[in-house]
Amino acid sequence: MALISPRPTPSDRYDIPAFIAELEPIAAAFAQDPQHVAAAVGERLPRLLATPDLLSAPLREPDPAHYRSHIVAVAPSGAFSVVALVWLPGQRTAIHDHIAWCVVGVLEGHEQEKRYHLMRDAEGDTWLCPGTVEMMNHGAVAQLVPPAENIHQVQNVGTTLAISLHIYGADLRAIASHSSINQSFDHLPIRADQSGTPVPWRANVPPTP
Repeated sequence: MALISPRPTPSDRYDIPAFIAELEPIAAAFAQDPQHVAAAVGERLPRLLATPDLLSAPLREPDPAHYRSHIVAVAPSGAFSVVALVWLPGQRTAIHDHIAWCVVGVLEGHEQEKRYHLMRDAEGDTWLCPGTVEMMNHGAVAQLVPPAENIHQVQNVGTTLAISLHIYGADLRAIASHSSINQSFDHLPIRADQSGTPVPWRANVPPTP
């Protein structure tokens, strides 16, 4: 007797609500361990990126002037947000860091991530020293978890639209800017000079009581 595989049902589709539902209990159980939560997100994100027609047309809309950010969904608990970032060719972010952990997966196109190290010398001069450069194509996943240094810039280096999903460990609806960016470093010079002392991430921000 030949075995007949069951036909897929709508519940087999791994979409954003299913992704959030799977991660909610993990985020709750490991609320004090962002490394664990980010790793769990990173393990599941490739499956989500493989889902056809994941984003509706409005969530794929670019902006002719600069990259565009769409809040796709927020977990019911507010523990994390799912955001679609859309770039036209050549568009880029500011050099920036984040308010919380972040896991990124490329849905389509070609993105380049440049990381930087914040340096300071004995005279108090501060600059950015270039770090690693990574190309991220469809399906690629990366993560940043503070307090590890996470100063970077992302750019669409392809010739077509680029879209990536960003999962941030915060409720972006509750932030006035609806952005995960902590601060921009575009005002600092970029020098291939490692003679200074590395400045710890957010060293100038008082610790939270």
